[in-house]
Amino acid sequence: MEYQKLFEAFDTKGRLRLPDTEVSFGALAWNEHPAFKGVALKHLVTAKDTGGQFSCHLVRVAPGKAIGEHVHKAQTETHEVIAGGGVCVNGGVRLAYEPGVISILPMGSPHSVTAGPDGLYLFAKFIPALT
Repeated sequence: MEYQKLFEAFDTKGRLRLPDTEVSFGALAWNEHPAFKGVALKHLVTAKDTGGQFSCHLVRVAPGKAIGEHVHKAQTETHEVIAGGGVCVNGGVRLAYEPGVISILPMGSPHSVTAGPDGLYLFAKFIPALT
């Protein structure tokens, strides 16, 4: 549960600080994923913020739900697991997801993520930005 509190701190108290602005993560909305039921994203840093160079998102996957297999043809993606657990299949290889795991999903690599019984909470970063 300690990791769950860490995720909640980013969700409600986190901040993006830049020389000319500050954005409270608590003020940002959760967005249901358009294709995967039980998956929600909070867009922390967008293509607009970085001139398209990268984007950062909090991702919440409900217990037993999944981000089905898909490919990002134009982005490399990273996952940093903050809380919960599950399994990622990255290029055909099963990877256990638990707090503290970082995974790199290369551009063009098919991947999927399935949450365990406690759900899964992670940071996802895209280079270049997800649009």
